[in-house]
Amino acid sequence: MSFGVKLRVWGDYALFTRPEMKVERVSYDVMTPSAARGILEAIYWKPAIRWLIDRIHVIRPVRFDNIRRNEMANRVSVNKSDMEKGKPVHRYIEDDRQQRASMVLRDVEYVIEAHFELTGQDDADPGKHLAIFERRVKKGQCFHRPYFGCREFPVSFEWCDDIPPSAFQGERDLGYMLHDIDFANEMTPQFFRAIMNDGIIDCRREVVA
Repeated sequence: MSFGVKLRVWGDYALFTRPEMKVERVSYDVMTPSAARGILEAIYWKPAIRWLIDRIHVIRPVRFDNIRRNEMANRVSVNKSDMEKGKPVHRYIEDDRQQRASMVLRDVEYVIEAHFELTGQDDADPGKHLAIFERRVKKGQCFHRPYFGCREFPVSFEWCDDIPPSAFQGERDLGYMLHDIDFANEMTPQFFRAIMNDGIIDCRREVVA
């Protein structure tokens, strides 16, 4: 048995990086299902439930902007023995800074339609999880601030009963888009053909690995 929710999310900028772009970051035209799931999990997640994205409603027009950002060229390497000895893990940004161009979305707004399924890890009433999620959303609570692809692009969110009208009419083929990561199968990326009809993307279409 599943239990559905609708969540309105919006923000000034978003970056849903296309994996085929190796050097500079280029965003998909719209939010990916995996990014939508991450927003829901940032608000409420328990081992007893699994969030599944049904539809994404694109409310505002798709607008791109080019920006340059300071990033680190390499990841911070963590040595377990150093951590056990209490040595700090750090990297000086001045020694590892690089500027990268990014094509980002601006002035975005979506409505996420999703549901959760029980994983069988506890005997809690499903209605309890739904009530907790609704209460947390209406109070603006979250485990960590959700973001649109990058942490510097925070998400504003609210409970949604009535979906606002979309700026799009008709059908638009967005091509293949990342659907999610199969963590149970060596983190295999899964893709789907994203078709937007009147601003609505059905995320339940067949996925391909």
